[in-house]
Amino acid sequence: MATKLFVTSEGLQQADEKQAHWMLRATAHFLSYLFHPVFVPLYVIAFLLFTEPFLFVGASPQEKVLTLGRAFINYTFFPLISVLLLKGLGLIGSIKLQDRKDRIIPFIICNIWYFWIWYVWRGLPGAPQFLIVFALSVFLASSIGLLANIYLKISMHGIAMGTATSFLCLLSLDASAPNLTIYLAAAILLTGLVGTSRLLLGEHSPGEYYWGLAASALAVFIASLVA
Repeated sequence: MATKLFVTSEGLQQADEKQAHWMLRATAHFLSYLFHPVFVPLYVIAFLLFTEPFLFVGASPQEKVLTLGRAFINYTFFPLISVLLLKGLGLIGSIKLQDRKDRIIPFIICNIWYFWIWYVWRGLPGAPQFLIVFALSVFLASSIGLLANIYLKISMHGIAMGTATSFLCLLSLDASAPNLTIYLAAAILLTGLVGTSRLLLGEHSPGEYYWGLAASALAVFIASLVA
């Protein structure tokens, strides 16, 4: 088995390629869970609602909470419940979806929820255009991921983080938006850290993560044109 050298307090130590310092692995697991694909869209919408509420000028606190609640139900709650039900029915081998074939049905189910929330927000009077663009971006990114999953184990974390970062890039190009430089820099840094975490844990190859980023960038670009 291939080996690597790690620097420890005792000097250079040899370890298996799939092993790393326990603190690094613990951090990688933490980042993987914190920025799991079911949470990332919720973070973006919370950012739009409460950190930079320029998209929701005049919206009451109740309306903002309601919007966040809708996002939680469709982007987090329903996908999580769906995966748990699939596991309970024996239709997938693990809730971690480590096998490429296990991802097919969850991708399809999540696409239904993603399409629904985009369809609902699109029909709401006064809904901010960028909110609709983001919802469509998530749906398109997931759809591209489903197609790509036929050929490779595309990174869901890459899709999620790429969608968030690409969307912030799109927002930063809007003349009416405030200065988003610090937030965009943070998003790029987190995207790199999450990608490094997935590679460190051996969940993906670099190419699989990069394809996830590319799929999400394409989705945001298409959504910005058609939404």
